Amino acid sequence: MIVTMFRPVLFSELKHYSWKKFSSDLFAGATVGVVALPLAMAFAIASGFSPARGIYTAIVAGFLISFFGGSSVQIGGPTGAFIVIISSIYLKFGDAGLLAATMMAGIILILFGAFRMGALIKFIPFPVTTGFTSGIAVVIFATQLNDLLGLGLASMPAGFIGKLACCVENAGKINPATVGVSAFTVIAICLVKRFLPRWPAMLIGMLAATVLTALCGFQVETIGSRFGELPRTLPMPSFVFPGWHELPELVMPAFTIALLAGIESLLSATVADGMTGGRHRPNTELTAQGIGNIGSVLFGGIPATGAIARTATNIKSGGRTPVAGIIHAVVLALILLLLAPQAKLIPLAALAGIMMVVCYNMCEYRTFLQIFKGPKSDWAVMLTTFLLTVFVDLVAAVEIGVVLAALLFIRRMSEISNVSAITGELGGDRVEPVDDPDAIERREVPDHVVVFEIQGPFFFGAVDGFRDAAMSHRSTEDRIIILRMRMVPAIDATGLNVLADFLRQCRKEKIGLILSGVLPDSQPMRAMEHYGLAAEIGKENICPHIDKALARARALV
Repeated sequence: MIVTMFRPVLFSELKHYSWKKFSSDLFAGATVGVVALPLAMAFAIASGFSPARGIYTAIVAGFLISFFGGSSVQIGGPTGAFIVIISSIYLKFGDAGLLAATMMAGIILILFGAFRMGALIKFIPFPVTTGFTSGIAVVIFATQLNDLLGLGLASMPAGFIGKLACCVENAGKINPATVGVSAFTVIAICLVKRFLPRWPAMLIGMLAATVLTALCGFQVETIGSRFGELPRTLPMPSFVFPGWHELPELVMPAFTIALLAGIESLLSATVADGMTGGRHRPNTELTAQGIGNIGSVLFGGIPATGAIARTATNIKSGGRTPVAGIIHAVVLALILLLLAPQAKLIPLAALAGIMMVVCYNMCEYRTFLQIFKGPKSDWAVMLTTFLLTVFVDLVAAVEIGVVLAALLFIRRMSEISNVSAITGELGGDRVEPVDDPDAIERREVPDHVVVFEIQGPFFFGAVDGFRDAAMSHRSTEDRIIILRMRMVPAIDATGLNVLADFLRQCRKEKIGLILSGVLPDSQPMRAMEHYGLAAEIGKENICPHIDKALARARALV
């Protein structure tokens, strides 16, 4: 089953590959490789690592995700979403802890793919993803203040408030030249995007700032002054085990990395489908993300996922097969080999300026404000997730955000599920449309028979309504109860247990129970058969529609 599920798109595309496709992929891959270079370095530095580790990630993960992936045009690599969680894991557990957490996340992603969770993982509520994405943008902005303002601090406090307070305390150390280089980079990127949208704006902004710094002799910190020269080749694969005692603490960070990688990669693949008219294979894509993350950290990289901006650049440049993603990784490897010594001249302020643009794109402030116009529960979940991301940490934000969204969903489902009597004591609680051809008013209901209507999913969030209506508001003269379930699309274990309790209570009071509207091939019928409840009620007492149920009631009366 797993073999048939794991079907990399590359192997399908190569069956009918051509030189025309290769020429398009070559141009697109080279373009994306150039675009990815400054981003890879900026994301690594923002996470607390050397720029080389960002390039390693883009090369190794980018290659593996394209080679094994389920999307024709997906470009993998480091992204801003991981910065917060990566830096927090690194500060607490060190390199070994980050490596182990990412390896575990890779295994989780492979299991997601193996168990066909590609469709399910996309159901993370939109307010949750908006909340933590906007929160991440704010946190990343705070991490860049040191390089953006040229404060020259060796380290900054871990928390968001601590970082702001530290910047205020050291306001006298602001370097005007550094601020100027950062601002120049942002302006250059914006101008290129505005007037030359097909050109690599990030790279041009970084190169322009580097030339400006060299020509003007600005005294600003560069990659060389902080990290030295970049290595010209990939390191040999290695693995450092953190220790068994730390593994339990790394489970939730690993799950958060896997969840973020899964969500962002499938979102990127979905956006790509909309741009190309194609269709990705979600389970294969999740498996590829797992393989890519494992490979990345083994070669000294950091967590990676599908990158929406680079994927869109690939499509706009003509990329249509995974070969473009493979070429993008090869181009980055060649840049590392040939131009690594020159990278030491790049000012860190330029990379901080690039991160400012990334933060602006990530914050999605229009979407953030739009959600405030929707239901209060949605913006409450979004705001809670946002505040937890900014002031606590991303792990807690994702956990609590998903739990809150799930609880609100359960409440909404329970609100649309109800149980009402449509004959007998509660006859005033009409739930059927007047023009319903199956309405109970059009039929003759025998004496001492009461009909209850269950509407909506009969699950654990809706059983209280059943208990209140069906178990507490019955006449002492009732001899037969008909539960009409034509509007019940699904039933869970709690609903089955409540029905079983209700059946036992009816038998204790010598009342017959008949189910109406339960079709043979429906989920409620299958669930009752597996639970053993269908046999206990009796197949003759489970009727497909109300006419047969009433006929059965007359026979019993």
